[in-house]
Amino acid sequence: MTCAARRPSKSTRNFFTENSRGFFMSQQAAPCKRRQYFIKKGFQFHFIIKFCLLLLAGIILSTALLFFFNQDTLTSSFQNSRLEIKSTAMSILPALLYTNLITLLIVSAATVAVTLFVSHKIAGPMFRIEKGLAEAGGGDLTHRINFRKKDQMQVLADSFNIMTASLADKISGIDAEVESLEKLAGELALPDHFIARLAGLRVLIRAGFRVGREDEERTG
Repeated sequence: MTCAARRPSKSTRNFFTENSRGFFMSQQAAPCKRRQYFIKKGFQFHFIIKFCLLLLAGIILSTALLFFFNQDTLTSSFQNSRLEIKSTAMSILPALLYTNLITLLIVSAATVAVTLFVSHKIAGPMFRIEKGLAEAGGGDLTHRINFRKKDQMQVLADSFNIMTASLADKISGIDAEVESLEKLAGELALPDHFIARLAGLRVLIRAGFRVGREDEERTG
């Protein structure tokens, strides 16, 4: 006795087709995040150039001092079965130049890598601080700066967050006080233009500053 294989129904096929399509679209929509080492390129470039120039100056200085202190000494060597006597400085100069050139290339490559990594720890926080200052300057006092664990300038970020929180509290207090004055002016039947000025001031405060989630509810 044989059993014929049952074909899946149309609804079942559509279900698997839609789910598989959604799965692949979600995989394509979530690309791998690459770590960015070039955040503030100008700052990092000048940092690397200055570090490499300092390294080059140190090598030139050490070569010049070694050459200077060996000028008055003589060194004997055999060249093509001939005994030659030269100044020690001139004798070691070719080897010294080649050695320093190779050392400069290797150390410069390592210096660029290390400097890029170290400057990234500084450039990243600087970028976040600049963004935070721009947000606060635009009136958003809810913005907070959050650094990674290994980032530098954590104290500066904490000070910024404390400052914006304090300003938000003060702005909220002023807004509440103006609202109270507006209600009091209405109860005392003060002139309409005075009440309108208070209402306008309150609108300016709420439009110019963002101090909490309730702002979205008031302006939404």
